[in-house]
Amino acid sequence: MILELIDHLKDPQLVATIQEFFGVKIYYDKYEEFKSNKTTKKTEKREHISIDHNEENHILTCHNQKMNGCNTNGSKTFNRCIEQMELLKQQKNESMNKEETLTVSENPHYAITNSFWYYLFLFGTKLGDEIFYSSFIPFLFWNIDGAVGRKVVLVWAIVFTIGQGLKDMIHWPRPACPPAVRLQNKWSQEYGMPSTHAMIGFAIPFSIVLFTMNKYIYSSFIGYFSALVWCILVSMSRLYLGMHTVLDIVVGLILTILLMIPLVPLVDITNSYIITSFWLSAILIMVSIAVIVYYPLSDKWTPTRSDTAMAVSVTAGIYMGAWLNYYTGILSASLVSPPYHIVWPTYSMLGHLILRTVLGLSIVFGTRVLCKYLSYTAVCAILQINCKELMKCQDYNGNRNKVFVNLIYKYVACFMIGLITVYFLPRIFSTIGIERPAFYTEI
Repeated sequence: MILELIDHLKDPQLVATIQEFFGVKIYYDKYEEFKSNKTTKKTEKREHISIDHNEENHILTCHNQKMNGCNTNGSKTFNRCIEQMELLKQQKNESMNKEETLTVSENPHYAITNSFWYYLFLFGTKLGDEIFYSSFIPFLFWNIDGAVGRKVVLVWAIVFTIGQGLKDMIHWPRPACPPAVRLQNKWSQEYGMPSTHAMIGFAIPFSIVLFTMNKYIYSSFIGYFSALVWCILVSMSRLYLGMHTVLDIVVGLILTILLMIPLVPLVDITNSYIITSFWLSAILIMVSIAVIVYYPLSDKWTPTRSDTAMAVSVTAGIYMGAWLNYYTGILSASLVSPPYHIVWPTYSMLGHLILRTVLGLSIVFGTRVLCKYLSYTAVCAILQINCKELMKCQDYNGNRNKVFVNLIYKYVACFMIGLITVYFLPRIFSTIGIERPAFYTEI
């Protein structure tokens, strides 16, 4: 019974059924027609090449006879031979172009009949993208709560690292297409089990609720309901886009729940110890580097190792920035004990919030670009390889230099983003008078 349930949840036809329910019309008949036509055309092409080869030999023989001064029954015959040769070349070029077109179109045709679900799930899958992490995490620190932000980031990094590592150890492919269709190819190089989108889609919103429900006064029902909607949106987006099977999603969610049961209270207790101890912060950095060095290698290159480097390095940078705030004496515990009332922003506070976000994100993305350039330049100079060619190269398979330099860039850039988010930018905000007053009282 359990094995039958697993096979059912793993079935790509179930993914196709979900896609069709939300308005993705899949043309299976066109796919079958495409496959049969392709097989037929391959046979015809082999026969056609054989015939054309004989005709070409005849034409070339005719041409050679003329060039050697032999009789070819006059110039008209020769001109006809040349015309036939040109026509034959044109037909072969058209045949090659058609074959290239058929090779590109390997997936069955589909149509989006409901644009609402398409754009909603496209937004949902962005909640697990690097751009979302780079925007949401700084926003959480600058405008909501720094202590909650550190705890959420630590939970996110641990859950994400475990999920990514399991992908490269289990080696389960993504849903077969057909019967499903893939509406997005960004993460197609990764394996599918478990779904880290589903894991993070559960871990981030629910950890926010768990870390704030006893600190701020608000309706826990609204908090849990919002987290559930977030989780469902992210999980369903992966099925809608054809990137995961139902089993990938279910296993990812169950695994996250099991991890968060001990993880949330452990992070809640250790958070203050890490930011007040240099050695614990240093150990966190060493652990983050060890995770990347000893990451489980797959049988092929996938972006999971690079994404893991992003998660662990930004976490290490954030905690090092928090320790620097504590070491310099500007970070201290609040004199008022929780729970706190939520202070809704006035127009002035809202203006400061917008300024912090725009200025901060501009510096964050600028830091990323600068770190990429400096990392590639420095490492390529050490390895004595062409930096510009390596930056343009998109082929990671078998290119150890590209993988190595990219990992260093990811670690350095994301570590600096974490450090700048927590240490440098709040000081800039304070200098120009747009700081969030409670930022330095959140241990």
